[in-house]
Amino acid sequence: MKIGKRETGNGDPFPVGAEINGTGNAGAADSAARGKGETKMAILAEARKESHYIPEPATTAEPGIYKEWWANPAVVGLMGFATTTMATGIHNVGYWGAGPTLAMAIAFGGTAQFVAGVIDLRKGSLFGGSAFMAYGAFWWSLVVLDYLLPKTGITSGPNELLGYFLMWTLFTLSFFVASFKVGNHLAGLFGLLLVAFLLLDGVTLGIVPAAAAGWEIFITGLAAWYIATAILVNGVYGRKVLPHS
Repeated sequence: MKIGKRETGNGDPFPVGAEINGTGNAGAADSAARGKGETKMAILAEARKESHYIPEPATTAEPGIYKEWWANPAVVGLMGFATTTMATGIHNVGYWGAGPTLAMAIAFGGTAQFVAGVIDLRKGSLFGGSAFMAYGAFWWSLVVLDYLLPKTGITSGPNELLGYFLMWTLFTLSFFVASFKVGNHLAGLFGLLLVAFLLLDGVTLGIVPAAAAGWEIFITGLAAWYIATAILVNGVYGRKVLPHS
C-alpha cells in the first residue's frame, strides 16, 4: 500500500516517499523513527544541561588578580628588602654616603616590608610574614642605632656592634635552616644573607674589609630582587615566565 505520512509514537512526523510492501518494512520504518526521536531527546537534554552550567569564579580569574581579601605581599616585602640591601652594600663599598640607605631603611625596607609581613601573617604564612616583619624591624633598628641614638649621646662601640650583628646572625641562621622547606631560591637567598651577617661580624672585629662585605651584601640584595621580579612577572602573566622555585 502507499503511505504518504506516518505519525510515530512520540508525535514526530516523517515522510515516506516509497512503496512499502509487507509488515517487515513497516516495522523497520517504526524502529528508525523511534531511534531518530531518542537521538533528538538526548541532544535536547545535553543542551539543557549546558545552558544551566555556570563556571566557578576561579576559572574566570584574570592573570595577576586573585579573588581574596589580601593579595600576595611578597613582591613589596622582597623588593623593600632587596633595594635597601643593595643600597647598604653600595654604601659599604664606599660609593655613596649613608643618606640613601637610611632613607630607604625607614620607608621601603622598614615600613613597607613590615606592612608586607603583617599581611603575609594574615594570609597564614608563618615563614614569609615573620621574615618580612623581622627584617623590616631590622632596618628600623639600624636607623636608630646609627642615626638616632648618637644624637642623644648614646654611641655604639665595636663590642656593641658585634653583639648587635651576632643577634641578627643567629636569627638569620634559624630562617636559613627553615628555608629549605620553602623553596630553592629562598634557601639560596638566606644562605647569602647569613654569609653577609657573618662578614659584618668580621668587619666589626676588623678582620674583613668593609668593601668585601659590601659587595656580598649587594649580591644578596640582587638575589632578593630577582625572586621578587619572578613572583611579580609570573603572577601578572598567569604563567611561568621567569624560573622560580
